[in-house]
This record gives sequence, structure tokens and C-alpha cells, in this order.
Amino acid sequence: MATADTATGQGSPTTDQPVTAQVAADRRRLQEAQAAGLGATLKTFVRLSGPGWLQSAITLGGGSLAGSLYLGVIGGYELLWLQPLMMILGIVMLSAIAYVTLSTGERPFGAINRSISPVLGWAWLLAAMMANLVWAMPQFSLGTAALQQNLFPDVAFLAGRQGEWVCAGVLFALAAIVIAFYESGGWGVKVFEGILKAMVGLVVVSFFGVVAAMSWKGQLDWGAIASGFVPDVSLLWRPVASLRTFIDASGDAAYWTETILATQRERMIAAAATAVGINMTFLLPYSMLRKGWDKTFRGLACFDLSTGLFIPFLLATSCVVIAAASQFHARFDDSQLALPAAQIEGQYRGNLEARLKAELGGEAFAALDTAAVNERIDALPEADKQLSLMLVKRDAFDLARALENLFGKGGLTQKIFGVGVLGMAISTIIILMVINGFCVNEMFGWSGGAGSRLGGLVGSLLPGVTGSLGFLWLWSNSDAKFWLAVPTSNFGMALLPIAYITFFLMMNSRSLLGDALPTGRWRLLANLLMLAAILAASVGAGMSIWANIGWIGVLLVAVLLVLAAVVPARERPAA
Repeated sequence: MATADTATGQGSPTTDQPVTAQVAADRRRLQEAQAAGLGATLKTFVRLSGPGWLQSAITLGGGSLAGSLYLGVIGGYELLWLQPLMMILGIVMLSAIAYVTLSTGERPFGAINRSISPVLGWAWLLAAMMANLVWAMPQFSLGTAALQQNLFPDVAFLAGRQGEWVCAGVLFALAAIVIAFYESGGWGVKVFEGILKAMVGLVVVSFFGVVAAMSWKGQLDWGAIASGFVPDVSLLWRPVASLRTFIDASGDAAYWTETILATQRERMIAAAATAVGINMTFLLPYSMLRKGWDKTFRGLACFDLSTGLFIPFLLATSCVVIAAASQFHARFDDSQLALPAAQIEGQYRGNLEARLKAELGGEAFAALDTAAVNERIDALPEADKQLSLMLVKRDAFDLARALENLFGKGGLTQKIFGVGVLGMAISTIIILMVINGFCVNEMFGWSGGAGSRLGGLVGSLLPGVTGSLGFLWLWSNSDAKFWLAVPTSNFGMALLPIAYITFFLMMNSRSLLGDALPTGRWRLLANLLMLAAILAASVGAGMSIWANIGWIGVLLVAVLLVLAAVVPARERPAA
């Protein structure tokens, strides 16, 4: 049984699996297809794809759902271009780490520690683990809400606190069963990938069905939707055009411009950050190695990412943006019907009080009694009140309730939306568990045998445990949610451009790639695309860190970079 040698990178590239007859047959099938021409090659690529669909299963989760919804609410159709563009740039970097991994046959954690920096290697692993353990919580919350609110609202034993325990237990059990298929290897991996493909397809079909039904009812402007896919980076410093009329008619255009622009930037950064997360960059190379892929499979890897990841992501996120924009963006009449009256009143009044506080100053506003505040609110121009209502926060289930107003309570479209949300939650829980199994094995250096299988199983179950119990005890607490989510999000987002830079260095390392180092025009093109991805990720990371933790975040990133430069990479032993 040949396995990867951690010192030399020789032998089979798999981390814990033998080179099976199936892998050899797939390699031979690929070589024969490539000799037969493009048509045969594409057909074989479709048949053998897999890791790209795993990437879809994690990226189409609660983060992408929320990011898409927020984009639709604040930007309408004008921000449809953002998520596909960020995904394309993410695929560039994922293709780079896939190329390096399949060319060398080395596990990337060890390769980074030896060739680039152990500081960057360990930071990459720890950031991925943190993301897995923390972001499993909102997936359990999302899945439970879909079961309770969308799919089975009238089932008594699923209601209330008892129902939350039941739903969390069901989600954990389903995910653990699917994980067992993956850990069994061989045919189990094929079953696992088939289940994930079906779930990703279910998500895409569900949201596509919602948009198709809205189009059938004449709710959508397809001309505006098409124009929304044209990139417009000026939206980083100006509000969307569809809100300009309301801003100009308000009593304080400068205030509303600043407020809307801050919200718009925040939503854009959140949506960009959820396109490709730090743990996705960890999943891809290890899932490919787990399948036994090597340099023969490099073309398949790029095809797999371009189809299994990009197409489902494009369809699902675009459909959510379109649905949210049609129901909530620039709406100030019946849009409030999707929220309880008390929730509307609290946020609506809070937005207007913030507007008055900015105009009067904090001390002058604090001196006013409730009657005086009400009088001043009543005297505000109508456009201020309309903008305040437009900025009331929404979530996925507000959108589901809005669909009830469109298609009828308990209607089929609302149920389809719930199925899509549930599929997002379960598939993401499963993939977070898989990634964590890889992380634990790499952390302890388990590359084969019983230790690797046990580490993979225990590591895989951890996000299920933290996710279910964290949802039940922590995630509903806003303070706990803040102290879990904010550091994890910023750590992962800060590290994403650093991980991208690491992959860039690996792609240009002759000592690592040897004869596989790209040359000529292909190397120039690859470097230009990677630099564009690094720039975009760096802008998003910088804005996110500055907005949330300011100079502390800048200092932490600087310390990490200094340590990476000072601590030398471990030299590769002689073969």
C-alpha cells in the first residue's frame, strides 16, 4: 500500500486512502477521454466530478443565504454582480491550491510549513477549525427554523423549546449518517458525493422555483435584473441609484447618504466574505487527495470547480437576491406586512431617532422627553419615514412570510422556499464536519491507519456537537453570538487574503513545484488573476477588520505577518 511520504511528497497523494483499482480506472478513463477529444473529455469530467460539489454544499449555507438577502434588500438588482465576481476570483485561488496539491501529491498544511511558513500553515488550520466549530451553530438555527416555520408549522411536537431539541437532534443524526458513508471510504464516498449533489441540486431548484413562480405572476423586471450583473465598483462609495430619489427628498440628504452607504458597504463585504470562506480553501485539496487524485486530474479539478461550485452558487444566490429585491428593496408600503408590528415599530422608530440624534446632537436629543421626540418624528419629511422603513432589518423567514402575501398562506412556493433553506443548512453542517475531520488529522499528523480514521470521525463530530448545543444554549443569546461570531468572522476574513498570498507563493515556488511550475503566458495569466483575487480579498478584509475591531485588528494582522517572516520554514529533508 503506497501512501504519501510527508518528507518527500513521493508515493500516492492520498492522505489516508490506498490507491484503489477505482482510482487507477478513473485515471485511465481520463487519459483515454483526453486522447479521444474534447467531447469525450467533458463527458468524463461530468461523470468523475465531486470535490466542486462539496464546495457548493458549504458555500450554499446560512451565510450565503443571508448575504444574498441583505444585498437584495439594500441594493435591489444593482448588486447582482458582486457574489458571482467574488466566486470567480475565489475559484482562481482554489484552482491554484488544487494545482499545487495535485502536482506535488503533498498535503498542503505540511507543504506550507516546509516551503512558506509554519506560522501561516498553523494560522490557516486554526482559522478553518474555528470557522467550522462556530459557524455550525447558525446552520442548526437555520435548519430548525425551516422545519418549525416553513415546513411543519402546525406539528405540535416540533413547536417551542421541545421542538428545537427535536429538530437539532434530527439534523445532527442525519449529518452523522452521511458522514459515516464518507469515513467508510470506497463506495461510501460515492454515496456521500451523490447525496451532496442531490442536496445542492435541491437548493438550486427550490430557489429557482420561487423566482420562476414570481416571474409567472409578473413580479420581476428582467431588464433590470440583466443589467444588475454588470459590475459597478462605484457602489462602494455611492448609494444605489434606486434610493437616490428618496435621499434627495429627505430632510437630511447627507445623513441618509452616509447611513445607507455604511449599510450597503457592510452588506457587500458580508456577501463577498461568504462566497469563499477560509475553511473552503482547506476542504478542496484534502477532498481531492482523499479521492486519490493526482496530476492527471488537474484539468478535471478546474472543470469541477467551474461547474459543481460556480453554477449552483450563481443560480441559488442570484435567485435569493432577486426574490429579496422584488419584495423589500425601496418598499415602504406593504413590505412591512412581512414583520410583526412590534418588530417594525422598534426598528422603524430606532432609525428615526438616530436621524434626529445626528441632527440635534446627543445631548440635545437626550434632553427631549417622549412627547417631544414624537412631535419631531411626526414633523419629519415623508421621505425620511420611508427610508427608515426601508432599512428595517429582514431575514430569510421574513422573505418566506412575504411570499405568503404573494402566493397565499401555506402555499406551495413558501414550502419550496423552506425546502431550499433546509437543504442549505443540512449540506453545510455535513461539510463543516468533513473539513474538521481533515483539520484534526493534520493537527496531530495522522496520515493513515486507525489513528487517521478515529481522528477523522472524532473531528467530524465536533462541529455537530458545538453546532447543536451551541444553537440550543448560545446562539439565541445576542451577546454570546457577538463574542463567538465577530472574532471568528474577522479572523477568517483577515486570513483569507493571507491564505491567498500563500497559495500565490506556492504557485511560483520552483522548489515546491519543480517541473510542474507554470511557464510563459500561462504563468503570466495565472499570476494576474491571482493578484486580482488577492486585491479583492484584501479590500474586503481590510474594510471588515477596520469596521469591527479597528486598530486592534490591524495590529494583530501585522503581528501575524511579522511572525510569518521571522519564523523560518522547516527545510525539506533530502529525499
